[in-house]
Amino acid sequence: MVNRPLSFTDTQTTRQSAATATRREPFLTIENVSKVYPTKNGPYTVLEDVNLTVEEGEFICVIGHSGCGKSTLLNMVSGFAFPTDGEVRVNGKRITKPGPDRMVVFQNYALLPWRTAFENIYLAVHAVNPTKSQAEKRAIVREHLALVGLLDAADKKPTQLSGGMKQRISIARALAIRPEVLILDEPFGALDAITKEELQEELLKIWNDHRCTVLMITHDIDEALFLADRLVMMTNGPHAKIGEVMNIPFARPRDRTRIMEDPEYYKLRNYALDFLFHRFAHDDDA
Repeated sequence: MVNRPLSFTDTQTTRQSAATATRREPFLTIENVSKVYPTKNGPYTVLEDVNLTVEEGEFICVIGHSGCGKSTLLNMVSGFAFPTDGEVRVNGKRITKPGPDRMVVFQNYALLPWRTAFENIYLAVHAVNPTKSQAEKRAIVREHLALVGLLDAADKKPTQLSGGMKQRISIARALAIRPEVLILDEPFGALDAITKEELQEELLKIWNDHRCTVLMITHDIDEALFLADRLVMMTNGPHAKIGEVMNIPFARPRDRTRIMEDPEYYKLRNYALDFLFHRFAHDDDA
């Protein structure tokens, strides 16, 4: 058999094959996901054929009307719920249960009221790092209390803390175990406007420093435009799906005042408002 030299086409094919072989799957993949609940009136489809890929370190906000399946979708990423069809993968592995690589911060803080701020965080650190020495675990707790500016409140119980302080403790607890994905379910929804803006700034600073992947549910378009790389806009339920994904082009680090002076900000804001309140308005919103 005579060996022939590689042609340009052969070389190009070889390079493309090598690139395909080394190209890794996106960090987080939501593929053909549907969620159906059985009811006495028959199957109820909350989500249908949802597809989304997220790169490592991205900050993604999800927005949509109540009942569109936002929380259900994020619960499937956290491992608290499972798709009826399709699958959710992190680092190429199918999610089959909750795990410390995915931490959730809830709107209602989910702190143990009989434990101090320090103890609430320590319990999480100990559960994930049982072999570390007590000194190492306590150092991790102190580091993360300092990260959210609450080292002086370490010995206070949740009843002695304001709403904003409790949410800071929840965020510190989540970050203390070094998750790969931070899942935020309307974390600032119950806070007053000033505290909300302060915590948005703080969250963005922490994310800029640590760059874990963030998935966050919000009802606040301005919050999403300030925080996110992309805004995932859901259609109405039942049979909800991803209607559009908006890229948010503002450079980082972000300055709220500068962004709000940018004409592009209002174009994006109005587009999202039109999506939510005209193209996918609830009947009772009309």
